[in-house]
Amino acid sequence: MRLKDFHLTYCTNIHPGTTWEDTFDSLKTHLPGIREKVAPSKVFGIGLRLSNLASLQLSRGNALQEFREWLRKNDFYVFTMNGFPYGEFHGAPVKEKVHEPDWTHPERLAYTQRLFNQLSYLLPEGLEGGVSTSPIGYRHSYPTPGQKAGALAKGASQMARLVGDLYDKERESGVFLHLDIEPEPDGLLENSGEVLSFYRDYLIPAGQSFLQEALGLDAREAEAAVRRHVNLCFDICHFALAFESPREVLERMRQNGIRVGKVQVSAALRAVAGAGDFQEVIRALKPFDEPTYLHQVSLKTEEGLRTYRDLSDFLENPVPFSELRSHFHVPIFVNTYGVLGATQAEITEAASYFREHPECVHFEVETYTWEVLPSGLKQDLENSISRELQWFLNELNP
Repeated sequence: MRLKDFHLTYCTNIHPGTTWEDTFDSLKTHLPGIREKVAPSKVFGIGLRLSNLASLQLSRGNALQEFREWLRKNDFYVFTMNGFPYGEFHGAPVKEKVHEPDWTHPERLAYTQRLFNQLSYLLPEGLEGGVSTSPIGYRHSYPTPGQKAGALAKGASQMARLVGDLYDKERESGVFLHLDIEPEPDGLLENSGEVLSFYRDYLIPAGQSFLQEALGLDAREAEAAVRRHVNLCFDICHFALAFESPREVLERMRQNGIRVGKVQVSAALRAVAGAGDFQEVIRALKPFDEPTYLHQVSLKTEEGLRTYRDLSDFLENPVPFSELRSHFHVPIFVNTYGVLGATQAEITEAASYFREHPECVHFEVETYTWEVLPSGLKQDLENSISRELQWFLNELNP
């Protein structure tokens, strides 16, 4: 929905759907009811997730034109897309495959280019549009420093080509589009320091080299184009796993000239020492250990920060901690689950920052785990999504 100078929606990766037919059916089934609960009789924005297959199918025949007409007739609009998961995202183990193909592969670039072409066609006149994407790749796929550097360089090179496309599109049509990189636990980019290093050491040099040669820009113009068209997707849950303060991260980005193109509003699962008996806490965590998604764990211990690739790895041999955070997106309107909790305070802190610095205009609630929540936490999907949107609206406008 559009509220003053920003747009708020939820990410439709919440709904299962690998094909365009299934995706469109989910939109028609759920969007009207959610809008009626949150913003009745208003034009309602969509955070659209298309798999590669769905995107290909949407490109065929008159499908894209028919979808745009459906949006217009039903008072919906698309302003952001989630281009991180390329393939299946529900109903089967995803885990680290969510990164595949990563930014070292041409398939990732082709998929992202297609999403931008579709977004530019669907985007209402006068609005900016963004596509969020993976943090180059999965860290454990590149175990040596040389392999990691090679992957970052290749990813930067492909993103530079995309910047050229987006720069040309804006120059020709006036449509402003941006790629929003989403740092992720165990991604090649997972914290603010790695984001800044990627821009400085890889992305800006690659962009300058490509744009100077391909478009005749000088070094200053090329850097400006990179910064304009490659932004940060600030997923609040993900930075919480790195134990980074939202305000400090956002201010650091601001001071270094990195724009936040999209905020994904999400909360991580949390446990603190003393909330209950240690074994009671471990028992409470076990229902969140499920086979579909990666649920990385970060611990504060006496020896410092300790991480695990998945919640199952920690539960095999749990160790004492002062605080545990797990990459399990939990409903943002709930802060306690018995002896467990959530990183809801980080959402409140981020909302406070954006009230003071309203540069970002795209906000997307992204609790994609409704299907795999422990049974005691599952509620009606449309009511739950609506509660999340309303709760965050109250945080932005207290």
